[in-house]
Amino acid sequence: MKTITLHTRIDPDQLYDHIQQKLNPLFWEQRQQRIVFQVVKNGDGVDILQEKMYDGALFHLDVKGLQLLITRNEHHVDDVNSLTIESILNSLFDDLTDDIRGVDLVTEG
Repeated sequence: MKTITLHTRIDPDQLYDHIQQKLNPLFWEQRQQRIVFQVVKNGDGVDILQEKMYDGALFHLDVKGLQLLITRNEHHVDDVNSLTIESILNSLFDDLTDDIRGVDLVTEG
């Protein structure tokens, strides 16, 4: 799990909307692959899935105050699509905070 400090509280609905709007277009731009990922609201979190290619969620993101907890599907850690999504998510997290400090990686493991 990766823990990121956002320095600005974000609303889970705002996180969902932002990822829903941006993920697929940015993925298509970076990978030149027309793979469609589903972004699903899950309580105070967001799941990213592609059910035709992967069993279960590739990522689960959970908002906990000023922290964002990110769980990757352990079976697809080295998958190029998963790595591309992780890179895109990192840039989207910066968009969500209005603090000049941006975001900080707290722990990964």
